Amino acid sequence: MALLHRAELRPSKLELIAAWAPTQPWFAAGTTAALTNLASFRFDDPAGEVGIETILVGVDDGSVLQIPLTYRAAPLAEAAESLIGTTEHSVLGRRWVYDGTGDPVYLAAVAAAAITGGVQADEYFEVDGERVGRESSARVVGSGRAGTDVPELVDVTSPRHGIGTTEVESGGLRVVVARVLDPAVTPAAGAQHSLSGIWAGQDEPRQLVWVSVD
Repeated sequence: MALLHRAELRPSKLELIAAWAPTQPWFAAGTTAALTNLASFRFDDPAGEVGIETILVGVDDGSVLQIPLTYRAAPLAEAAESLIGTTEHSVLGRRWVYDGTGDPVYLAAVAAAAITGGVQADEYFEVDGERVGRESSARVVGSGRAGTDVPELVDVTSPRHGIGTTEVESGGLRVVVARVLDPAVTPAAGAQHSLSGIWAGQDEPRQLVWVSVD
């Protein structure tokens, strides 16, 4: 369950993404590209400390990008290279915003969803002491089966950014995140599991993440 706040962020998530994404090797639209928030989905952090949200971003050239984010109350030293920026949250205060592929909490959550057939977290606002549900603007589902063992993250490598994907390894676990959601970005070789999603304008499931386990 993701408990959300009716809050203002300065700068906004999209402003942070717009400044950061053009510096990445998988971004090909140019530094002046206009970006639009198309949809998003969340996963739960079992410890309840880290916000995990994936934003699907439309670019004015027609492409769609996948930007997994984590929100933290303090810097994560081992993910310094994945820091997108900081934002002032009107309820929670300063938040450090990371590219999820460099944050072990996102990697554990997305791998578990793919391997166990998981779905996005239910989203709620708290209003006058009661929780009010909000429908996620994107729906995702893993290809695996409930009850399947999920390897623990050990010796996580730094993200390797390529043309259209980012890859991370942890022991025998390999996670490949599609950055550009284009049919030309094909499934990762040897992947046994995947995470697929639909959202407004994308009625056919599109594969978002591939996971393999040795």
